[in-house]
Amino acid sequence: MSLTSLKSNLKTEIREFIQLAVPLATAQVAQSITGFVDTVMMGRLGQEALAAGGLASLTFLVLSYTASGVVMGISPLVAKAHGEGNKKRVSALGQQGLWLSLLIALPTMFLIRHIDGFMLKFGQAVNIVNLAKSYLDIILWGLFPVVGFAMLRSFVSGLSQARAVMAIVIGGTLFNITGNYTLGYGRFGFPRMELAGLALSSALAQWLMFLALVIYVLKHKRLKNYQIFQNLHRIKLTIIRELLWIGAPIGIATALESGLFAVITYLMGILGTDVLAAHQIVLQTTMVIYMVPLGMSFAATVRVGQWLGQKNFEGILRAGYVSISSAAIFMTLMAIVLLTHSQQVIGLFLDINNPENAKLLALATPILTVAAFAQILDGVQKTTYGALQGLQDTRVPVILSLISFWGIGLTGGYILGFHLGFGGTGLWLGQSIGVAISAGCFIWRFRKLLSKNKT
Repeated sequence: MSLTSLKSNLKTEIREFIQLAVPLATAQVAQSITGFVDTVMMGRLGQEALAAGGLASLTFLVLSYTASGVVMGISPLVAKAHGEGNKKRVSALGQQGLWLSLLIALPTMFLIRHIDGFMLKFGQAVNIVNLAKSYLDIILWGLFPVVGFAMLRSFVSGLSQARAVMAIVIGGTLFNITGNYTLGYGRFGFPRMELAGLALSSALAQWLMFLALVIYVLKHKRLKNYQIFQNLHRIKLTIIRELLWIGAPIGIATALESGLFAVITYLMGILGTDVLAAHQIVLQTTMVIYMVPLGMSFAATVRVGQWLGQKNFEGILRAGYVSISSAAIFMTLMAIVLLTHSQQVIGLFLDINNPENAKLLALATPILTVAAFAQILDGVQKTTYGALQGLQDTRVPVILSLISFWGIGLTGGYILGFHLGFGGTGLWLGQSIGVAISAGCFIWRFRKLLSKNKT
């Protein structure tokens, strides 16, 4: 291949990646802004509400991400079928993906309904758990639309038709923020519901986005031809098993990663309400930024999957490295912003000039510094994992995630935080080490698979 041809192919790949990654990443950022705004509003309700609400929202987030991860196994399968030009298979995957969404959502809702007992056993204060339960008992009704939306988003992304997702999520986010303000604080004649109001607004927003995406699939001139909402009475267990074969490891890997942050949050609660509140400030900030490489990882899955369908391994390599490099560059820029504007970031959540918040500010600042450096490797590991999903390699990464996040990250964080006296900062250091190791392992795995297929 000539240098001119190589440059041309690279430019084309970058363009295709950006066209897919921008709407997906924007949608993820918009969606996460809701949690960010929720946390800001929780902070205005008091430190106790911030701690309890943050604990509850993170618990829901972990479980909903895990459930969504299972149905997201549809993305690499649809992308590969689309690359092969197999329209009939694309239709069947979409139809059975809807059934899988329901089958995954129902038991997850039951778990959320009874998770308060687990919180108490994990050492959380009774008053914090009671407040958290008031949030979870309402938002659990938004679980099915979260999972269904994730499935449909993965379906349309696999067909490179993701632009409408951005508009839908932005609209849902604006609705959610308005509802949070109205119901949380009791504005415009509505009662002041505080955490329960934030939960209700979020659940309604999830239903709005799901139904909007359903309408989009039904009306889009290309997507409607796949007829995924017809013949839904026909359950095809072979396809559901295939979706689970690819998707279940994605869900487990998502649980391992997000579960690490949840356990860290619970450990922060053991260290005290101030430490937990400081952790929530940093976590919500980094989660908004993290949504960009997460969206990039979705795009990486699709691009790699489509090249896999064409059996073009040069295209796979190019797509993988374009996504990984893009995430590394973006996250480096974000790390610089966090390091140079840490006071302003923390000031979004609380009045840093108020002497009563001096302790919280002192706790949050070093945690934010650690998180800033960890952002870079977090972006790399996420987009590399997206490329592995595109190759339909989802089981080995689960083992690598287990070792990295839990065997090393959690253990290291516990030792640093509790035994060596670094507190909340130590817990973040440990989980950051786990992320770094995970990034290295995923890159090794991606390179190994490609070299194996080339020989």
